[in-house]
Amino acid sequence: MNPSGCDQFMKLLQKAVAEGSLVKLTLGKPDGRDPTLKNLFVRPVMLKTGPRLAFVWRYATRDVTKNYDSEEALRLIGPLVGADFLDAHLFTTSGSAQLETGGGAPRLRVVKAAVSSTKPSTNDRAKVHPVESSALWLVALGVTDSGGRPKAAMADKFRQIQKFGEILESLLKQSKLPSDRPLHIYDMGCGKGYLTFAASDLLGKRAVVHGVEARADLVNFCNTTAAEQGMSDRLIFTEGSIAQTEAGNADILIALHACDTATDDALFKGVTAGAGLIVVAPCCQKEVRPQIVAPPVLHSALRHGIFVERQSEFVTDALRAQLLEWAGYSVKVMEFISTEHTAKNTMIAAVKTNKRGDESVARSIREFAAFYGVKTQALAGHLGFHLQ
Repeated sequence: MNPSGCDQFMKLLQKAVAEGSLVKLTLGKPDGRDPTLKNLFVRPVMLKTGPRLAFVWRYATRDVTKNYDSEEALRLIGPLVGADFLDAHLFTTSGSAQLETGGGAPRLRVVKAAVSSTKPSTNDRAKVHPVESSALWLVALGVTDSGGRPKAAMADKFRQIQKFGEILESLLKQSKLPSDRPLHIYDMGCGKGYLTFAASDLLGKRAVVHGVEARADLVNFCNTTAAEQGMSDRLIFTEGSIAQTEAGNADILIALHACDTATDDALFKGVTAGAGLIVVAPCCQKEVRPQIVAPPVLHSALRHGIFVERQSEFVTDALRAQLLEWAGYSVKVMEFISTEHTAKNTMIAAVKTNKRGDESVARSIREFAAFYGVKTQALAGHLGFHLQ
């Protein structure tokens, strides 16, 4: 008995997987049982745990991605071809094959002309970018398309993720963090988890990453995505506020764009935990502005509201940096990402030194605060540091 078109197609697929010549498999024309399902794409990827086949289920409003070893992947694909999906298109480094099963006997067409060779993509760190652009969690979060290309509307977010990765890698080299156990990383106010996923991607099984977010829908979304990406054993999202979160085991604490004094809450959590590395990108610094009294030399300049706004941001973040140094950290203040991409571009990075500031450091902080008329500031209050 001659094998059916479906059987022949599956043999071609099995051969491509075995030989490592698979470029892509596309299954289309779903049977209609789920009207939102559009396609299934399968392609080889290289994970930290080894080669896998990545399944991207394309729905009308979302993508669902899962990774399988070759044996399990082929077992799952077999029943789908010619049943759940009426059209299948196989691309290999030596040719292509198309199977159509709707409206009669299966029709298989094989083309031997070579197509472009493609190496399996990798979810490990790339040489050019800290975060590989083909990482499937980027697709799941809507940052890149299934081909690893940043979406136009998410280009700035993609750059931000890569810049964060560069900074984090550099800071990890400078920090004296434990190497005999997994690190605990807390991303406070993590939102949709872009940088939380990036931190988990960069450190892999070297760290357990905790995302803390007040919005339940985002927490549920991120936990679901982490599970779909096979990352839930090391990436956990919980609902809660920064101030109420217990983070006593934090080795690294991150808080990017936590508004106003929420940044101070996060900094205090990190200091209290004795975190080896604290990274924050503040925004909406409103607490200090009403307190600023223009020194005589700045009085004419600070008549303009925009200068007062910028000055209050400077004073707030300068105080934070000085207070962290007093608390035993070596501090760097840098540009996170160009203002071309976001106005919230200041990053404060603190590496623990265990050398607390002496009275001369404390006096310098008080003189700075007095110069601008600042009497209270949230981080100073949390640390029990009196500005007056």
